[in-house]
Amino acid sequence: MKKALLAASLLTVGVAAHAQSSVTLYGRLDAGIEYMSGAPTGGANGVTTGSANRFRAESGDWGTSLWGMKGVEDLGGGNKAVFQLEGSFNTMTGAGPGGGGLFNRWATVGIANDQFGTFLLGRELFISNGVWDFDPFGQSNWSSASLVRGRNWPQSSNNVSYQSPKIAGFDFYGQYALSNATSWNGNGTTAQGREAGAQITYTASLFQIRGLYDEIRNPANGALTDPYNFSREYMLGANVFLGQFKLQAVYQASRTSGGAAATSVSGSTSTDQEWGGVTWQATPAAALIAAVYHVNANKGGGNGNIYTIGGTYNLSKRTLLDIQIATVRNSKTANYGLNANAAGDTVSTDNPLPGHSQSGVYAGIQHSF
Repeated sequence: MKKALLAASLLTVGVAAHAQSSVTLYGRLDAGIEYMSGAPTGGANGVTTGSANRFRAESGDWGTSLWGMKGVEDLGGGNKAVFQLEGSFNTMTGAGPGGGGLFNRWATVGIANDQFGTFLLGRELFISNGVWDFDPFGQSNWSSASLVRGRNWPQSSNNVSYQSPKIAGFDFYGQYALSNATSWNGNGTTAQGREAGAQITYTASLFQIRGLYDEIRNPANGALTDPYNFSREYMLGANVFLGQFKLQAVYQASRTSGGAAATSVSGSTSTDQEWGGVTWQATPAAALIAAVYHVNANKGGGNGNIYTIGGTYNLSKRTLLDIQIATVRNSKTANYGLNANAAGDTVSTDNPLPGHSQSGVYAGIQHSF
Protein backbone atom coordinates (compact mmCIF):
# COMPACT_ATOMS: atom_id res chain seq x y z
CA MET A 1 0.00 0.00 0.00
CA LYS A 2 2.81 2.39 0.90
CA LYS A 3 4.56 1.60 -2.39
CA ALA A 4 1.36 2.35 -4.31
CA LEU A 5 0.92 5.68 -2.51
CA LEU A 6 4.55 6.57 -3.16
CA ALA A 7 4.20 5.76 -6.86
CA ALA A 8 1.01 7.83 -7.10
CA SER A 9 2.67 10.81 -5.40
CA LEU A 10 5.68 10.61 -7.72
CA LEU A 11 3.36 10.45 -10.73
CA THR A 12 1.52 13.53 -9.48
CA VAL A 13 4.78 15.43 -9.05
CA GLY A 14 5.87 14.37 -12.52
CA VAL A 15 2.66 15.66 -14.10
CA ALA A 16 2.94 18.94 -12.20
CA ALA A 17 6.53 19.41 -13.33
CA HIS A 18 5.59 18.60 -16.91
CA ALA A 19 2.76 21.16 -16.89
CA GLN A 20 4.64 24.05 -15.30
CA SER A 21 3.18 27.41 -16.28
CA SER A 22 3.60 31.08 -15.46
CA VAL A 23 1.64 34.29 -15.99
CA THR A 24 3.25 37.75 -16.00
CA LEU A 25 1.38 41.02 -15.53
CA TYR A 26 3.12 44.03 -17.10
CA GLY A 27 2.46 47.59 -18.16
CA ARG A 28 3.69 51.07 -18.96
CA LEU A 29 2.43 54.51 -17.95
CA ASP A 30 3.45 57.55 -19.99
CA ALA A 31 2.36 61.11 -19.25
CA GLY A 32 3.61 64.63 -19.83
CA ILE A 33 2.95 68.20 -20.90
CA GLU A 34 3.03 69.31 -24.52
CA TYR A 35 3.40 72.76 -26.07
CA MET A 36 2.66 73.24 -29.77
CA SER A 37 2.71 76.24 -32.08
CA GLY A 38 0.89 76.09 -35.40
CA ALA A 39 -2.10 74.25 -33.94
CA PRO A 40 -5.10 74.71 -36.26
CA THR A 41 -8.07 76.98 -35.56
CA GLY A 42 -11.21 77.14 -37.68
CA GLY A 43 -14.49 78.72 -38.60
CA ALA A 44 -17.60 77.28 -40.20
CA ASN A 45 -17.72 73.48 -40.55
CA GLY A 46 -14.42 73.19 -38.70
CA VAL A 47 -12.29 74.03 -41.74
CA THR A 48 -8.83 75.23 -40.72
CA THR A 49 -8.54 78.98 -41.19
CA GLY A 50 -5.65 79.91 -38.92
CA SER A 51 -3.29 78.71 -36.23
CA ALA A 52 -2.60 79.25 -32.56
CA ASN A 53 -0.36 78.07 -29.72
CA ARG A 54 -1.53 75.59 -27.11
CA PHE A 55 -0.55 73.63 -24.02
CA ARG A 56 -2.14 70.30 -23.22
CA ALA A 57 -1.66 67.28 -20.99
CA GLU A 58 -0.75 64.21 -23.01
CA SER A 59 -0.49 60.48 -22.53
CA GLY A 60 1.62 58.31 -24.80
CA ASP A 61 3.77 60.93 -26.54
CA TRP A 62 6.97 59.01 -25.79
CA GLY A 63 5.35 55.57 -25.79
CA THR A 64 1.86 54.11 -25.58
CA SER A 65 0.46 53.68 -22.09
CA LEU A 66 -0.54 50.03 -21.86
CA TRP A 67 -1.12 47.06 -19.61
CA GLY A 68 -1.24 43.38 -20.30
CA MET A 69 -0.49 39.84 -19.28
CA LYS A 70 1.36 37.02 -20.94
CA GLY A 71 1.79 33.42 -20.04
CA VAL A 72 3.55 30.22 -20.96
CA GLU A 73 2.88 26.55 -20.22
CA ASP A 74 5.50 23.86 -20.74
CA LEU A 75 3.98 21.10 -22.89
CA GLY A 76 7.11 18.95 -22.97
CA GLY A 77 9.28 18.00 -25.91
CA GLY A 78 10.50 21.60 -26.23
CA ASN A 79 6.96 22.86 -26.93
CA LYS A 80 5.18 25.61 -25.01
CA ALA A 81 1.69 27.02 -25.12
CA VAL A 82 1.83 30.84 -25.03
CA PHE A 83 -0.65 33.67 -24.81
CA GLN A 84 -0.60 37.48 -24.61
CA LEU A 85 -3.32 40.02 -23.84
CA GLU A 86 -2.51 43.75 -24.08
CA GLY A 87 -4.55 46.94 -24.20
CA SER A 88 -3.79 50.66 -24.32
CA PHE A 89 -5.19 53.46 -22.15
CA ASN A 90 -4.85 57.17 -21.50
CA THR A 91 -2.84 57.91 -18.35
CA MET A 92 -4.22 61.45 -18.11
CA THR A 93 -7.89 60.42 -18.12
CA GLY A 94 -7.85 56.73 -17.28
CA ALA A 95 -9.91 56.01 -20.40
CA GLY A 96 -9.34 52.69 -22.11
CA PRO A 97 -9.28 51.85 -25.81
CA GLY A 98 -12.23 52.67 -28.02
CA GLY A 99 -13.60 50.49 -30.81
CA GLY A 100 -10.60 48.17 -30.67
CA GLY A 101 -11.87 46.46 -27.53
CA LEU A 102 -10.30 45.84 -24.13
CA PHE A 103 -7.22 44.12 -25.59
CA ASN A 104 -6.83 46.32 -28.65
CA ARG A 105 -3.11 45.69 -29.15
CA TRP A 106 -2.61 41.97 -28.48
CA ALA A 107 -4.93 39.00 -27.95
CA THR A 108 -3.02 35.92 -29.10
CA VAL A 109 -2.63 32.25 -28.29
CA GLY A 110 -0.20 29.82 -29.89
CA ILE A 111 2.62 27.31 -29.73
CA ALA A 112 6.32 28.11 -29.32
CA ASN A 113 9.38 25.96 -29.79
CA ASP A 114 12.97 27.19 -29.42
CA GLN A 115 14.08 25.11 -32.40
CA PHE A 116 11.15 25.63 -34.79
CA GLY A 117 9.79 29.07 -33.89
CA THR A 118 6.48 30.52 -32.70
CA PHE A 119 3.00 30.28 -34.29
CA LEU A 120 0.28 32.65 -33.03
CA LEU A 121 -3.42 33.19 -33.72
CA GLY A 122 -5.39 36.35 -32.85
CA ARG A 123 -4.96 40.12 -32.80
CA GLU A 124 -1.51 41.70 -33.00
CA LEU A 125 0.28 44.89 -33.79
CA PHE A 126 0.53 44.80 -37.57
CA ILE A 127 3.87 43.85 -39.06
CA SER A 128 4.46 47.42 -40.32
CA ASN A 129 5.36 48.22 -36.70
CA GLY A 130 8.64 46.49 -37.57
CA VAL A 131 10.08 49.92 -38.39
CA TRP A 132 10.09 50.59 -34.60
CA ASP A 133 13.56 49.08 -34.12
CA PHE A 134 14.96 51.39 -36.82
CA ASP A 135 13.36 54.67 -35.72
CA PRO A 136 15.67 56.85 -33.59
CA PHE A 137 12.66 57.97 -31.53
CA GLY A 138 11.08 54.52 -31.37
CA GLN A 139 7.89 55.65 -33.10
CA SER A 140 7.15 58.32 -30.54
CA ASN A 141 4.24 60.63 -31.44
CA TRP A 142 6.58 62.88 -33.45
CA SER A 143 8.59 60.50 -35.61
CA SER A 144 8.34 58.04 -38.52
CA ALA A 145 4.58 57.48 -38.23
CA SER A 146 3.81 61.21 -38.40
CA LEU A 147 4.63 61.80 -42.07
CA VAL A 148 2.80 58.66 -43.22
CA ARG A 149 -0.24 59.58 -41.11
CA GLY A 150 -0.06 56.52 -38.85
CA ARG A 151 0.54 53.94 -41.61
CA ASN A 152 3.43 52.49 -39.58
CA TRP A 153 1.59 51.53 -36.39
CA PRO A 154 -1.85 49.90 -36.90
CA GLN A 155 -3.19 46.78 -35.20
CA SER A 156 -4.54 43.78 -37.10
CA SER A 157 -7.20 41.17 -36.28
CA ASN A 158 -7.79 37.62 -37.57
CA ASN A 159 -4.05 36.98 -37.71
CA VAL A 160 -1.92 33.92 -38.23
CA SER A 161 1.74 34.75 -37.60
CA TYR A 162 5.09 32.97 -37.47
CA GLN A 163 8.39 34.08 -35.91
CA SER A 164 11.41 31.94 -36.75
CA PRO A 165 14.36 31.32 -34.46
CA LYS A 166 17.59 33.12 -35.29
CA ILE A 167 19.82 31.09 -37.64
CA ALA A 168 23.31 32.35 -38.55
CA GLY A 169 22.20 35.89 -37.71
CA PHE A 170 18.99 35.74 -39.79
CA ASP A 171 15.40 35.58 -38.58
CA PHE A 172 12.06 35.70 -40.40
CA TYR A 173 8.66 37.02 -39.32
CA GLY A 174 5.41 36.78 -41.25
CA GLN A 175 1.74 37.72 -40.73
CA TYR A 176 -1.45 36.88 -42.60
CA ALA A 177 -4.80 38.38 -41.58
CA LEU A 178 -8.08 37.15 -43.05
CA SER A 179 -10.78 39.60 -44.09
CA ASN A 180 -13.49 37.17 -42.88
CA ALA A 181 -15.58 38.32 -45.86
CA THR A 182 -16.99 36.20 -48.70
CA SER A 183 -14.52 38.04 -50.95
CA TRP A 184 -10.96 37.13 -50.03
CA ASN A 185 -9.64 40.73 -49.98
CA GLY A 186 -12.80 42.29 -48.49
CA ASN A 187 -16.12 43.46 -49.89
CA GLY A 188 -17.63 45.85 -47.37
CA THR A 189 -19.24 43.22 -45.15
CA THR A 190 -16.50 43.11 -42.51
CA ALA A 191 -14.46 45.70 -40.62
CA GLN A 192 -11.07 44.68 -42.02
CA GLY A 193 -9.71 43.83 -45.45
CA ARG A 194 -7.04 41.23 -46.02
CA GLU A 195 -3.68 42.16 -44.50
CA ALA A 196 -0.33 40.42 -44.86
CA GLY A 197 3.39 40.99 -44.61
CA ALA A 198 6.84 39.51 -44.16
CA GLN A 199 10.16 40.74 -42.86
CA ILE A 200 13.66 39.33 -42.74
CA THR A 201 16.36 40.64 -40.39
CA TYR A 202 20.10 40.07 -40.22
CA THR A 203 21.81 40.94 -36.94
CA ALA A 204 25.56 41.13 -36.32
CA SER A 205 27.62 42.67 -33.55
CA LEU A 206 28.26 45.92 -35.46
CA PHE A 207 25.08 46.31 -37.51
CA GLN A 208 21.53 45.14 -38.21
CA ILE A 209 19.59 45.17 -41.50
CA ARG A 210 15.87 44.59 -42.04
CA GLY A 211 13.73 44.34 -45.16
CA LEU A 212 9.94 44.46 -44.85
CA TYR A 213 6.96 44.16 -47.19
CA ASP A 214 3.30 44.44 -46.22
CA GLU A 215 -0.10 45.31 -47.61
CA ILE A 216 -3.38 46.49 -46.09
CA ARG A 217 -6.55 46.11 -48.19
CA ASN A 218 -9.53 48.47 -48.06
CA PRO A 219 -12.35 46.56 -46.31
CA ALA A 220 -14.93 48.34 -48.51
CA ASN A 221 -13.71 46.79 -51.75
CA GLY A 222 -10.48 44.88 -51.14
CA ALA A 223 -8.45 47.37 -53.19
CA LEU A 224 -5.31 49.42 -52.52
CA THR A 225 -6.78 52.91 -52.54
CA ASP A 226 -4.87 55.18 -50.14
CA PRO A 227 -1.10 55.37 -49.47
CA TYR A 228 -1.76 56.33 -45.83
CA ASN A 229 -4.26 53.58 -45.07
CA PHE A 230 -4.76 50.92 -47.76
CA SER A 231 -1.56 50.27 -49.67
CA ARG A 232 1.53 48.16 -50.19
CA GLU A 233 4.54 49.19 -48.16
CA TYR A 234 8.24 48.49 -48.65
CA MET A 235 10.96 49.21 -46.10
CA LEU A 236 14.72 48.76 -45.91
CA GLY A 237 16.47 49.84 -42.73
CA ALA A 238 19.87 49.67 -41.07
CA ASN A 239 21.21 50.09 -37.54
CA VAL A 240 24.94 50.60 -36.96
CA PHE A 241 26.38 50.14 -33.47
CA LEU A 242 29.53 52.16 -32.71
CA GLY A 243 30.21 52.03 -29.00
CA GLN A 244 28.15 54.75 -27.34
CA PHE A 245 26.57 55.70 -30.69
CA LYS A 246 23.81 54.09 -32.73
CA LEU A 247 23.26 55.29 -36.30
CA GLN A 248 19.97 54.55 -38.07
CA ALA A 249 18.75 55.02 -41.64
CA VAL A 250 15.58 53.87 -43.45
CA TYR A 251 13.94 54.07 -46.86
CA GLN A 252 10.22 53.40 -46.99
CA ALA A 253 7.69 53.49 -49.85
CA SER A 254 3.91 53.20 -49.94
CA ARG A 255 2.07 52.30 -53.16
CA THR A 256 -1.59 52.01 -54.17
CA SER A 257 -3.14 50.50 -57.28
CA GLY A 258 -2.65 53.95 -58.85
CA GLY A 259 -4.72 55.98 -61.29
CA ALA A 260 -8.48 56.19 -60.81
CA ALA A 261 -8.40 53.38 -58.27
CA ALA A 262 -6.89 55.68 -55.66
CA THR A 263 -9.48 57.51 -53.57
CA SER A 264 -7.32 59.00 -50.83
CA VAL A 265 -8.34 62.33 -49.34
CA SER A 266 -5.06 63.87 -50.51
CA GLY A 267 -5.32 62.54 -54.07
CA SER A 268 -1.86 60.97 -53.78
CA THR A 269 -1.28 57.41 -54.91
CA SER A 270 2.23 56.91 -53.55
CA THR A 271 4.66 58.25 -50.97
CA ASP A 272 8.40 57.88 -50.44
CA GLN A 273 9.89 58.38 -47.01
CA GLU A 274 13.46 58.51 -45.73
CA TRP A 275 14.85 59.18 -42.30
CA GLY A 276 18.10 59.04 -40.40
CA GLY A 277 19.27 59.70 -36.91
CA VAL A 278 21.83 59.14 -34.19
CA THR A 279 21.54 58.14 -30.54
CA TRP A 280 24.37 58.95 -28.15
CA GLN A 281 24.33 56.98 -24.89
CA ALA A 282 26.27 59.66 -23.06
CA THR A 283 26.11 57.85 -19.71
CA PRO A 284 24.43 54.62 -18.58
CA ALA A 285 21.45 56.77 -17.56
CA ALA A 286 21.36 59.55 -20.17
CA ALA A 287 20.77 59.34 -23.94
CA LEU A 288 20.61 62.14 -26.51
CA ILE A 289 18.82 61.65 -29.86
CA ALA A 290 18.68 63.64 -33.11
CA ALA A 291 16.79 62.71 -36.28
CA VAL A 292 15.41 64.00 -39.59
CA TYR A 293 12.31 62.51 -41.27
CA HIS A 294 11.26 63.29 -44.86
CA VAL A 295 8.23 62.34 -46.97
CA ASN A 296 7.29 63.11 -50.56
CA ALA A 297 3.79 62.42 -51.93
CA ASN A 298 2.95 62.37 -55.65
CA LYS A 299 0.09 64.09 -57.51
CA GLY A 300 0.46 67.39 -55.70
CA GLY A 301 0.64 65.91 -52.22
CA GLY A 302 3.83 67.84 -51.58
CA ASN A 303 6.58 67.01 -49.12
CA GLY A 304 7.34 67.51 -45.47
CA ASN A 305 10.30 67.30 -43.10
CA ILE A 306 10.47 66.77 -39.36
CA TYR A 307 13.62 67.97 -37.58
CA THR A 308 13.82 66.78 -34.00
CA ILE A 309 16.11 66.39 -31.00
CA GLY A 310 15.43 64.88 -27.61
CA GLY A 311 16.57 62.41 -25.03
CA THR A 312 15.89 60.36 -21.93
CA TYR A 313 17.27 60.17 -18.41
CA ASN A 314 16.73 56.95 -16.48
CA LEU A 315 15.94 57.51 -12.82
CA SER A 316 15.92 53.72 -12.38
CA LYS A 317 15.58 50.57 -14.47
CA ARG A 318 11.82 51.17 -14.69
CA THR A 319 11.39 54.96 -14.66
CA LEU A 320 12.67 57.57 -17.08
CA LEU A 321 12.25 61.25 -17.87
CA ASP A 322 11.90 62.18 -21.53
CA ILE A 323 11.90 65.32 -23.67
CA GLN A 324 11.48 65.99 -27.38
CA ILE A 325 11.69 69.21 -29.40
CA ALA A 326 10.47 69.03 -33.00
CA THR A 327 9.33 71.08 -35.96
CA VAL A 328 7.63 70.01 -39.19
CA ARG A 329 8.16 72.07 -42.36
CA ASN A 330 5.76 71.66 -45.28
CA SER A 331 6.02 72.47 -48.96
CA LYS A 332 3.35 74.72 -50.51
CA THR A 333 0.73 71.97 -50.99
CA ALA A 334 1.49 69.79 -47.95
CA ASN A 335 -0.04 70.01 -44.48
CA TYR A 336 1.64 67.27 -42.45
CA GLY A 337 1.45 67.69 -38.69
CA LEU A 338 3.79 66.64 -35.90
CA ASN A 339 1.31 64.02 -34.81
CA ALA A 340 0.24 61.10 -37.00
CA ASN A 341 -2.92 62.85 -38.14
CA ALA A 342 -5.40 61.70 -40.77
CA ALA A 343 -5.31 63.58 -44.08
CA GLY A 344 -7.52 66.64 -44.39
CA ASP A 345 -7.74 70.34 -43.57
CA THR A 346 -10.28 70.41 -40.74
CA VAL A 347 -9.43 71.36 -37.18
CA SER A 348 -10.29 67.83 -36.05
CA THR A 349 -7.37 66.42 -38.06
CA ASP A 350 -4.97 68.72 -36.14
CA ASN A 351 -3.03 69.47 -39.33
CA PRO A 352 -1.61 72.94 -40.02
CA LEU A 353 -2.60 75.01 -43.05
CA PRO A 354 -0.96 73.87 -46.33
CA GLY A 355 2.57 75.22 -46.55
CA HIS A 356 2.65 76.10 -42.83
CA SER A 357 4.77 74.59 -40.09
CA GLN A 358 4.17 73.18 -36.62
CA SER A 359 6.65 73.17 -33.75
CA GLY A 360 6.43 71.62 -30.33
CA VAL A 361 8.07 70.56 -27.08
CA TYR A 362 7.04 67.57 -25.00
CA ALA A 363 8.39 66.64 -21.56
CA GLY A 364 7.17 63.72 -19.51
CA ILE A 365 7.76 60.72 -17.32
CA GLN A 366 7.39 57.03 -18.11
CA HIS A 367 7.22 54.08 -15.72
CA SER A 368 7.18 50.40 -16.65
CA PHE A 369 6.23 47.48 -14.45
